[in-house]
Amino acid sequence: MMKAIGYIRVSTEEQAKEGVSLAAQEAKIKAYCELYDLEIVEIIVDAGQSAKTLKRPGLQQALGMLESGMAEAIVIAKLDRLTRSVTDWGTLIDRFFSKQYALLSVGDQIDTRTAAGRLVLNVLVSVAQWEREAIGERTATALAHKKNQGDHVGSPAFGFKMVEKKLIKIDSETETIDLARSLRGQGMTLQSIADELTRREIQTKRGGTWRPSTLKYLLDRTA
Repeated sequence: MMKAIGYIRVSTEEQAKEGVSLAAQEAKIKAYCELYDLEIVEIIVDAGQSAKTLKRPGLQQALGMLESGMAEAIVIAKLDRLTRSVTDWGTLIDRFFSKQYALLSVGDQIDTRTAAGRLVLNVLVSVAQWEREAIGERTATALAHKKNQGDHVGSPAFGFKMVEKKLIKIDSETETIDLARSLRGQGMTLQSIADELTRREIQTKRGGTWRPSTLKYLLDRTA
């Protein structure tokens, strides 16, 4: 009987506290292992952990257990519980799941103990990469078209507002830009200018207080 580690993950603290998603994942993994005669060595949980990195306590524990010989496979409810990163998938496949250890995904019906299972895993990872790149290309094309049509893309910068998809100057904010330029021309530091704008109760675009970095970006953009 093959020994397997069940790995479950949720990305937010709220999900971790509610426990519904964790319980559902665990139930699927246990049912799968019972059906396919796998011995569960341990169910490892990463609660409130993002899939953006492989450096998660639970995942590192699970991978370490594979390397130490305590188990031969990892069972997950879905592939995205392990990672969403194509780069990280490459690392996991090359280091763990190409031949030496098995990855079993309940929802995706993947079993890398077979050549067909390894092929499906690689295809799914490649398709996910293609889909992300295709979305990026379509988005870039759409934004370029909007710019060519004279439409503004993104939130209006300080000094402007959007009226019927066109940028219109805001006099009060334009005056603030002129004031900041003038003070800078007098040799004042960015911090001193920020302090002066705060003293005059002039706020940023989002209603906050001025910082040197915000001022530098504004002055560089409007130079």
